[in-house]
Amino acid sequence: MAMLLLLFFMLPLSISASGSGDAFIGVNVGLDITDVPGPTEIVALLKAQGIQHVRLYDADRDLLRALAKTGIRVTVSVPNDQLLGIGQSNATAANWVNRNVIAHIPATNITAICVGSEVLTTLPNAAPILVSAINFIHSALVAANLDQQIKVSSPHSSSIILDSFPPSQAFFNRTWNSVMVPMLKFLQSTGSYLMLNVYPYYDYQQANDAIPLDYALFRPLPPNKEAVDSNTLLHYTNVFDAVVDAAYFAMSDLNFTDIPIVVTESGWPSKGDSSEPDATVDNANTYNSNLIRHVLNNTGTPKHPGIAVSTYIYELYNEDLRSGPFSEKNWGLFYANGEPVYTLHLTGAGTIFANDTTNQTFCVAKSNADPKMLQAALDWACGPGKVDCSPLLQGQTCYQPDNVVSHSTYAFNAYYQKMDKSPGSCDFKGVASITTTDPSHGSCIFPGSHGRKGTRTNGTSLAPSNSTSSGYLLQCYSNGGFFTSSLGLVVLLLCAVM
Repeated sequence: MAMLLLLFFMLPLSISASGSGDAFIGVNVGLDITDVPGPTEIVALLKAQGIQHVRLYDADRDLLRALAKTGIRVTVSVPNDQLLGIGQSNATAANWVNRNVIAHIPATNITAICVGSEVLTTLPNAAPILVSAINFIHSALVAANLDQQIKVSSPHSSSIILDSFPPSQAFFNRTWNSVMVPMLKFLQSTGSYLMLNVYPYYDYQQANDAIPLDYALFRPLPPNKEAVDSNTLLHYTNVFDAVVDAAYFAMSDLNFTDIPIVVTESGWPSKGDSSEPDATVDNANTYNSNLIRHVLNNTGTPKHPGIAVSTYIYELYNEDLRSGPFSEKNWGLFYANGEPVYTLHLTGAGTIFANDTTNQTFCVAKSNADPKMLQAALDWACGPGKVDCSPLLQGQTCYQPDNVVSHSTYAFNAYYQKMDKSPGSCDFKGVASITTTDPSHGSCIFPGSHGRKGTRTNGTSLAPSNSTSSGYLLQCYSNGGFFTSSLGLVVLLLCAVM
């Protein structure tokens, strides 16, 4: 996948960087989005979904700050367009580490650095300096005494592996031996891991029906349908394991047998154009749900059973500004407003992506929205939207904090719940977004919290995107707060009747 901007046999026991302990599931966070969520919204979604590992495509300062003190383990990246400068100058690499890593730790838990992405296949002219860039970044970490805490590697496309089935005969494209050999030596000596992007969707799409869809999606296969490596007699029930084992065998071909693998990207698109009929919500849900279970069960692979293969899902959000086929815009688990593209089927998969999001979602005001637009939307919700805004009166349970963001959040959510969370009911001209974090606080219990749901009423079904302030409500609401006297309460009630 192109650069854009969120784990863990019979192998020797020295496989330790990711291979020992339990596997984890993380997510890639790309922000090539028209209506980009703010850093606080992104982090709130990550926390609500129990996501503890993220990979960024750069080292965005604001997002790294928002991730501070969350405990979330963060992988930052050197973008491909900065690779040449870093690979040619130790000082440039040290400056990058100072600015993008040291400035944020220990508050932000940075645990790995990706140096470039799929460089050999997408930016081959930078291949000669890739290992130098990796070494320079690592040297800067050593100087800061961070080399044990933060691992350095570079994600590769699985297409650099040739003759990948049967896995036992796989090898890396010999063209890149001058890069792969010193890189693998570096990974081995520093206790790091091979980063690999694995996309069974593309393998299936390019196989011209040679690969069954069920085999790509982790669906159960009868024994006579499993793929068998004729050299090892190992049985493969899915493409993912076959590709990972092909990478293990390719490293063995170069005499490296003790380097673990972390899959830095894997996923399935939920929508495509007419030439991509298998990019569907059902297939995306099936693949990602099965992948998450497979990884978290510490199944390992046929070559190395029980050896964890930690994996980052591609990706958190749909990115509508991505170029290429229509499917490129539709790999996300969530829309930009925080609404799930689909609800993963994860029974027995622990707390990761614990998103019963069709039932436990809330509508909140965006913290960075224009206050005037929030005020107008609040007026609409408490007026034509027919929301019961009486809990926002002074002295009532949801009056505090007394500001337009807090009051708008209550009103927006009340409308969203009243409309049974119907599509478009959390928009309010772009100043609202969906979250899985319950915004209730203290004695202020929001509609929809703990199973409390609003009741659908007759009237407008969706909040209009160009909603304007209600004349009645403007008479009942002033400067972001309801009139506080008893007379104000009477006026409010009269307004409701009118």
